[in-house]
Amino acid sequence: MLLLHGFPSGAINAEHIGLDMAELADRISLEMGWIALAIRFRGCGSSGGDFSLNGWVEDAQASITYLRAVGRSARIWVCGTGTGGAVGAIASVTEPDVAGVAMLASPADFNDWATQPDRLLRHARDVGAIKTPEFPEDTDAWKAELKAARPTSAAEALFPRPLLVMHGVADEVVPQFDARAIADAHSEADLRLIEGASHQLRHDPRAMAVLLGWLERRRRS
Repeated sequence: MLLLHGFPSGAINAEHIGLDMAELADRISLEMGWIALAIRFRGCGSSGGDFSLNGWVEDAQASITYLRAVGRSARIWVCGTGTGGAVGAIASVTEPDVAGVAMLASPADFNDWATQPDRLLRHARDVGAIKTPEFPEDTDAWKAELKAARPTSAAEALFPRPLLVMHGVADEVVPQFDARAIADAHSEADLRLIEGASHQLRHDPRAMAVLLGWLERRRRS
C-alpha cells in the first residue's frame, strides 16, 4: 500500500505535511497485514528537491517500483489525499502492478493552478515546498506541467481497475463536483460523499472507516 499526502498550505507547511500518513500506514499494516509505505514528496519534510507536478508523479512511480521489489504480493494499492490522490492516479496509469487507487478530496484538474502559475510558485516558496532560489530553471516547462496533468483522464485510463473516490460535502478547498467528474470519467468508481466532512478527510474517522472497508473488500475479491 502506498500512501500519498496532499499539497502543503499555510496551515500545514511543507515541513509538516504528510507526517500523519505514517500513522495510517501503521494502522493498515497492523490491521490488514499489508506492507504500507507513506512517503514525503520532494520538497516536503526531509525529502530533497523542490516541488513540481511531474516530479511528484516520478516520486510516486519510484515508490511503486520500491514496493514491487520488497512486497510479498504483485498487487499494489495506491491511496492519496488532495493533490496526492490526483498524482497517485496519474502515476498508476502506466503501472500494471497497481491493482486499484483511492482518491480522497482530490481535484479533477489543475486548472486553477494552470491559470495562475506565478501565484502557485509564490505559494510553494512561502510554504517551503520550493527552497532553491533559482528553481525552476525552466519556468515555462514547470507551468506547462500544470496544464498537462489531467486526473480525470487518469481515472478513465485506470478502468477497469477499482477506483474509490471520496469527498467531503463541506470541503472548502476542492468542490465535490470534482469527485463526481472523476467518478464519471472512470464510469464504475465507488463514489462516497461524506456529509459534513471538510477537506481533511485523513482526520475524519468516518472516511478512514470507508477507506479501510473498501480495501478489505477489494482484498477479498
